[in-house]
Amino acid sequence: MLTTRYVQGSPNWADLATPDIEGAKTYYGGVLGWNHVSAGPQFGGYGMFQLDGKTVAGAMQLPAEQAPPAWTLYFQTSDATATASAVKDNGGTVVNEPMDVEDLGRMTLCADPAGAPFATWQPGKNSGLEAVDAPGSLCWAELSTPDTTAATNFYGSAFGWETTTMPMPGGGGDYIMVHPAGKGADGMFAGIVPTDAVPGSAATGPNWLLYFGTSDCDAAVAASDRLGGTTVQEPTDIEGVGRFAVVSDPYGARLAFMQGASQDA
Repeated sequence: MLTTRYVQGSPNWADLATPDIEGAKTYYGGVLGWNHVSAGPQFGGYGMFQLDGKTVAGAMQLPAEQAPPAWTLYFQTSDATATASAVKDNGGTVVNEPMDVEDLGRMTLCADPAGAPFATWQPGKNSGLEAVDAPGSLCWAELSTPDTTAATNFYGSAFGWETTTMPMPGGGGDYIMVHPAGKGADGMFAGIVPTDAVPGSAATGPNWLLYFGTSDCDAAVAASDRLGGTTVQEPTDIEGVGRFAVVSDPYGARLAFMQGASQDA
């Protein structure tokens, strides 16, 4: 499960790039109960979404021509430079080389060999998200990719991830779940699936889909629709796991809701 006890290769940050930060504040406030706090003028408009006083995501306004509206997932590294080299050595791309963010940490923007964007964060004073795996916070992630074996090999080499598999509902093959090295099943934080298994991924290409916890998936989808979002996949039950849905916010950034995930952090 996701936890704030971050280790090498685990998700430790997530942020939203949007062409309309004011609209995003309204949408995410209404759907997930978040409020927005500026990081300060020195950070170029970057800010944090918070819930009950704890940071659950970051956000920034970017012109649509500079970057498409999207959520980005960050993975922990103890050495951003070494991880950037590992990304390149294993066929990935370093889009922005490691850079210091004041004394908060060191970040790198990357893409895996199939083109799915992601980032890394080497903590400084900012160790990562303050709340995960609870309603209103990040609780799971899912990579949709055309070659699950190649993706598993890439992230295993770059971050040391290990995998567990389980049968897909309806006999649709295996669902690959990943966890940091040595953490076992209790440390699982993401899945890897073929691109055609995720609604909307054929149009967006290989990508990481972020799941946010909710106590009522149907209510979250209704709020999303009411505030200008688009429902990509209606609420669906997964036996033994919970109820999920996939949406796009009003500006095109895709995300998912999950009801019934573990609430322990």
